[in-house]
Amino acid sequence: MTMKKIIAFCLLMMVCVCQVYAQTDSQRKVQRQQLAKAQANHIAEELDLNGKKRALFIQTYCNCQKEIWALGPKSTASKDKNETETDARQSIRNRFDHSKRILAIREKYYEEYSKFLSQKEIEQVYELERQAMRRLSQRNPNVQRRR
Repeated sequence: MTMKKIIAFCLLMMVCVCQVYAQTDSQRKVQRQQLAKAQANHIAEELDLNGKKRALFIQTYCNCQKEIWALGPKSTASKDKNETETDARQSIRNRFDHSKRILAIREKYYEEYSKFLSQKEIEQVYELERQAMRRLSQRNPNVQRRR
């Protein structure tokens, strides 16, 4: 093979790899949305919601999940032994900021839920959500559990 053919082949492979990564990301988004909708339907069924109330809950729940996902993954504690005190402090602050943003979203959607659900129903929503997260974390041993 000539040098031009090798370069052309490498460029072609790079384009293909980029397309696969982009496709995987969009597929992941669709799967997340489907999972959120399925979970919302399950919760709505457990709460025995019907009609407009059910549709409103599913839409609100999915919007909440989208906002949380938009924050990105929580940064994890560094295991780097060469990490400086300043790096460690910044890492901790970043995790605090992430937690605060999630809390703000949860409070916002608590207010939204309060417009059409009773307080007991909202408690049930949160409990069913916790149960689902426990089940998912048991299926995936790579997920870190909170202690």
